[in-house]
Amino acid sequence: MIALLDLGNTRAKFALFDGVALIERGVVAWDDSVAFALASAWADWPRPDRVVAASVVDSVREAMVDEAAVAAFDRPLEWLRTPAQACGVRNAYAEPARLGVDRFLAMVHAYRSGRAPCILVSAGTALTLDALAADGSHLGGLIAPGAQLMYQSVLGATARVKPDVVGQVVDAADNTADGLFAGCWHAAAALVERFTARMAPRLGGHPRVLVGGGDGQALAALVALATEHAPDAVLLGLAACATDGETLLATS
Repeated sequence: MIALLDLGNTRAKFALFDGVALIERGVVAWDDSVAFALASAWADWPRPDRVVAASVVDSVREAMVDEAAVAAFDRPLEWLRTPAQACGVRNAYAEPARLGVDRFLAMVHAYRSGRAPCILVSAGTALTLDALAADGSHLGGLIAPGAQLMYQSVLGATARVKPDVVGQVVDAADNTADGLFAGCWHAAAALVERFTARMAPRLGGHPRVLVGGGDGQALAALVALATEHAPDAVLLGLAACATDGETLLATS
C-alpha cells in the first residue's frame, strides 16, 4: 500500500494506492488549517508501506506536509522530482527539473494507459499544455494563466473594470461582468484549440485531447474539439513511477 500526495498550487490531493487502483481519496485547500485537515483526513487510513509525494509548491508547504505525513504514518516521505526520462516518457526540457513534476506525471499516465499521441491540458491556477507522441516523447508545451487567474489579474490591474457580480460565459457580452468573465474563459479555450492545431501534424494528425485540473470540465465544455476527461492523472502517474523501481525518489 502506497500513500500518494499531489501538492498543487491551489490544493493538495492524496490517495492510497493498493497496487491496482486508487482507494481512500481526499483533498485539502492551502490555508491556515491545512495541517489539521491533513491529520483529520489521514486519521482512519491504514498505515501505508510508503508515502510518496510530487510537488509544485514552495519548501515551506512541503515541510508542513512532510511533518504531517510522518506524524500520521510514521514513514519517511519520498519526494519525486522531475527526471529527464522515466516510465517510458522522455522530457523535452533541456533542464528537465524545470518541467513541473505534475505535467511529467500526467504524461506518464497518458502513455501508460495507451492514450498517446495526445495533448494534455491541465486547467488550474495555471493553464498548461503538453504534446506527447506515441513513443513517449514529450514534444514541449505551453504555460499560461488559468481562466480564473486571468480574471483576477484584470481586476487587480485596472481601475474601472470592477463588475459588481461575476459574469457568465457568453458569445458576445453586453456588459462588463460577462465581457470579462467570458473573455478569460474563451481565451483559455482558444489556446487549447490553437496548440492542438499546431501540434497535430507532429502527433499523427488526430491526437487525443486530455483535460484535467480543477477547472478542467468547465474548460472542456468550451473547447471546440473532442476532449476526454482525465481525473487523477498526476496521482496515477505518481503510482506508476513509485512502483516501477525508478531511481527518482529522494527521502526527506
